Amino acid sequence: MGTMIVDGRRVEFDKEKNVLEVVRKAGIDLPTFCYHSELSIYGACRMCIVEDTRGNTFASCSQLPKDGMEIFTNTPKVQRYRKTILELILSEHDRDCTTCERTGNCKLQELAVRFGINEIRFDEFTKRLPIDDSSLSIVRNPNKCILCGDCVRVCEEVQGVGALSFAYRGSKMRISPAFGRNIAEVNCINCGQCRVVCPTGAIIIKNENDKAWEAFHDRAKRVVVQIAPAVRVALGEEFGLEPGEITIGKIIAALKFLGADEVYDTSFAADMTVIEESREFVERLTNGEDLPLFTSCCPGWVKFAENKFPDMIHNISSCKSPQQMFGTVIKEYYKKKDKEEKKETVVISIMPCTAKKAEAARKEFEHDGIRDVDIVITTQELALLIKEAGIIFDQLEDESFDMPFGLASGSGVIFGTTGGVTEAVVTRLLKDKPDHFGKDILFNSVRGMENIKEAVFDVDGNEVRLAVVHGLKNAEELVKQIKEGQRYYHFVEVMACPGGCVSGGGQPVPTDMYMRKERAKGLYKLDRTSHIKSSEENPLIISLFEGMLKDRNDLLHVHKDIK
Repeated sequence: MGTMIVDGRRVEFDKEKNVLEVVRKAGIDLPTFCYHSELSIYGACRMCIVEDTRGNTFASCSQLPKDGMEIFTNTPKVQRYRKTILELILSEHDRDCTTCERTGNCKLQELAVRFGINEIRFDEFTKRLPIDDSSLSIVRNPNKCILCGDCVRVCEEVQGVGALSFAYRGSKMRISPAFGRNIAEVNCINCGQCRVVCPTGAIIIKNENDKAWEAFHDRAKRVVVQIAPAVRVALGEEFGLEPGEITIGKIIAALKFLGADEVYDTSFAADMTVIEESREFVERLTNGEDLPLFTSCCPGWVKFAENKFPDMIHNISSCKSPQQMFGTVIKEYYKKKDKEEKKETVVISIMPCTAKKAEAARKEFEHDGIRDVDIVITTQELALLIKEAGIIFDQLEDESFDMPFGLASGSGVIFGTTGGVTEAVVTRLLKDKPDHFGKDILFNSVRGMENIKEAVFDVDGNEVRLAVVHGLKNAEELVKQIKEGQRYYHFVEVMACPGGCVSGGGQPVPTDMYMRKERAKGLYKLDRTSHIKSSEENPLIISLFEGMLKDRNDLLHVHKDIK
């Protein structure tokens, strides 16, 4: 605890870990490229420099606050330094902003405007490098990289993957996968968190909007769209709404404008997942085999486990993810009708997750050359589609999902946040279902943004130990402790992205702790107002399992040996 003097104003500090946070507490927005409060301090961009009373300058992000310290944030020297830094960055930057996907939402562009950089005094010497579009999920443009290192640190520190690193030195320095390979040739799990923290257009989502437009305009195709739970609490941010604001009615209306024939809720498929995963869990618990059971909803986690823990693949649930369950069921449901009408059903997924693009392309989700899910577009891509079509989003009249796959329980909706799958499965297994207030108390231990959460529940007289983890670095540590016998669980939910799907790699950016919490609140609000509390109470799910899926559970599962 102490007091600093910032631009002549006294500012008290307590838990602030650096001078930068104290300055921001004082209401001054110091610019940064390389600083993220949830990542390690790097101090590379130097944009957050300040000056002390002796005329010394230092990066405020890497300096501890001290009682009595006096600093200035906008002296002539500091202003000159910042502008020079920006000019140097821009001199080596691909400035073709008119065709960049990040135009209007680019930190470099924003700061260039803020500091009045109208011309670049320095010549460009760097040779243009090839664009890496080998990944199914992201595109890397090294010519727009400013070497802030954010992608390197999030990949290593949060995800424990380390697919990106610094290569070479001096003016030749660049960020690259090992040995200069393309990103698809290394251990990238397609989570897209590198894209979330990238302040420029150096890493963007691999856009599939052209494929979506082609499907919408083809009269010989029946376009069926599914919308994941987390999309409805984030898309509004692209249109000036607050994080967590529920916009599902307007999303459905927009998709109908775009040309979708049917619009359904992926939460419905999440209800199917709950039924099948809870059944599988009870069977394993009874037999005492292949425990703990790990969830299979997150493709980033599945790929990570295949890379790092191949000996534990059979501990992962054999259930397909809700996206893939939905695709399989839709293709089966319309098979006869397509033949009669001489049409082709095309399934488009609207997902918060870039890894879902890679998941949909896996061989086990393809039959006779036909994919279960044909096109995956992210929340961000959907926003671009809506803007391209000229749809005034906030003026749309709300519409409802189509039937028979448009009715979901609250349990299916909360799949979009960390802890939601666990809560849904346990709710399914409890004989006495809690009301909303009871759920808030009962599941308090698995809700929230802590990295690892633990809980013990009494399920039919059995003590069931559960864990919830998000961020794959945390998951890796947890798995190692399980394998070493330090921890023991029956059920473990893993989400690759911090906070779960609400902060997936395809969501609007920036995504910080506040936004994660607000988006999660939106999903829990939908759960509280849902008339159907538990997945097995969904009448359409009951009808589906007693009808088309009777004796066809194989449609909902996958053999884990297939990669």
